[in-house]
Amino acid sequence: MWADTLTKFGNAAGAVVVFVAVLLIIFYAAGRASGRLSKPLAVGILLGPALLLLLVGLVIPAVRTVYLSFYNDDSTRLLGGKNYTWAFTTSDIQQVLLNTLLWIVVAPVAATALGLVLALLVDRLKRQALYKALIFMPMAISFVGASIIWKFVYNYRDPSQPQIGLLSQICIWLGWRSPPNWILDHPLNNFLLMVIMVWVQTGFAMVVLSAAIKAIPDEITEAAVLDGARGFQLFRLITIPMIRNTLVVVLTTVMITTLKLFDIIRTMTGGNFGTQVLANAMYSQSFEQYNIGRGSALAVILFVAVLPLVGYNIVQLRRERANR
Repeated sequence: MWADTLTKFGNAAGAVVVFVAVLLIIFYAAGRASGRLSKPLAVGILLGPALLLLLVGLVIPAVRTVYLSFYNDDSTRLLGGKNYTWAFTTSDIQQVLLNTLLWIVVAPVAATALGLVLALLVDRLKRQALYKALIFMPMAISFVGASIIWKFVYNYRDPSQPQIGLLSQICIWLGWRSPPNWILDHPLNNFLLMVIMVWVQTGFAMVVLSAAIKAIPDEITEAAVLDGARGFQLFRLITIPMIRNTLVVVLTTVMITTLKLFDIIRTMTGGNFGTQVLANAMYSQSFEQYNIGRGSALAVILFVAVLPLVGYNIVQLRRERANR
């Protein structure tokens, strides 16, 4: 056992040494280059490793996934578009797509709206940095860790037994004698799982939107106040238009995170009880049911769904930088 471990460690260390040696040789050659070749060589050396890693880590796997999505479970027979037909016509996968759509509509809007409200409220308090740190703290927790925390909140026991689930205990204190098994109760369980995503992402939304609100010029706010704007009117006519681009960026960023959702579902329910979403279904098809073709088709659908959000996010960021 120790011999195998040492052998593997030696191989890994040797690979690192060879990699570093190759880099040193390339950098030495670039430093010695002169004339017309010096600039193209420097650009190639700087961009080459990044492009190579991008090609090996992203482009080739993406092309291979698209290729495999047209084949059967063990990639031995060409099926054409049958895997995609299965994805959009099977009732179980339709439910998965509906759940995913529900997630990307409800969770990002809730997280962004709550983050905006908290940004407005916390900025009026003393020691606002402390409150922001506490609200932002869930961002430091992985989705798996957050799911385990909320698993204790949603834990169910018979009402006659001592409760360890916080939500069930609160309901019993309030007079609800027989609270449901929260994770098994469909479709309520989907919204309860969304609470975890909202809890984690609200801090991110609050911090970014708070910075955007602080960047609003005081002259604009003072002019609006002189014109008679107050309270909600000031918020609707001044604050929202001034932070619209940031608001959209935050919303689309949380949407992208939600669309790739895997950890919460995997930890809380494993996709059972009507909570399955696209990313977890892709994993289940590929690595549990060993149907590479269908898993690849779901991966391609997920990839295509993310692309418009990423593109729109990039456009908004460029517009915001141009306005600055």
